[in-house]
Amino acid sequence: MPEAEFRFYAELNDFLPAEGRQVATLHSFEGTPAVKDTLEAIGVPHTEIDVILVNGRSVDFTFRLRGGERVSVYPVFERFDVAGVTRLRPAPLRVTRFIADVHLGTLARHLRLLGFDTAWERDLDDAEIIECAQSEQRIILTRDRGLLKDGRVTHGYWLRSTDPQRQLAEVVRALDLSAALRPYTRCMQCNGLLRDASPAVIAGDVPRAVLEAHRKFSKCEGCGRVYWAGSHRRRLDEIVKAVQGD
Repeated sequence: MPEAEFRFYAELNDFLPAEGRQVATLHSFEGTPAVKDTLEAIGVPHTEIDVILVNGRSVDFTFRLRGGERVSVYPVFERFDVAGVTRLRPAPLRVTRFIADVHLGTLARHLRLLGFDTAWERDLDDAEIIECAQSEQRIILTRDRGLLKDGRVTHGYWLRSTDPQRQLAEVVRALDLSAALRPYTRCMQCNGLLRDASPAVIAGDVPRAVLEAHRKFSKCEGCGRVYWAGSHRRRLDEIVKAVQGD
């Protein structure tokens, strides 16, 4: 069987077994497959890849392997000048919007806490997640590599961590979102936008004791939920500060 030498760089090594990380390894294949198919067979979703060099020349995902090639694979570049090479990822989304898979409900609520438009429902299947990502231009967040290997997915991120707080910091760091944080501007429950509301407007929506103890309120434009700086605010502040200081 023909084979080619593959070398993966930076965080793409997260998808490889320990013995295959940070080294060049040989992989065999049948026929003349597109390099994209071979990369995903190795285990690396195409949404994580931005540049492929074959024998030092930039190629796209359709390049056909025949055997004997040296393939260098690089992750999404956020801060480096890679002008002059073939960028494989579509242009970054103009507005950062997410859709989290069904296992990431806590992460979705925390991203909303930071102000990011994040869709999440507990009963969406993979096809519905992809359809939503396409129609609403959202980045898919998931721990399911198979979901990101679907050819219809253009923007996605595979989370390395399983802890929601670490996942939150990971997303902000990986996508360079520190400057885009807008805490307490979005409803953690339904993802709607929050607007300032006077005590008179929300008088019938909160207990009288809360109305007497607080003067600043916000109300969700979507579900009507009312927010104020109650005892739970300290825990939320800690989540926000942990990300801002990461």
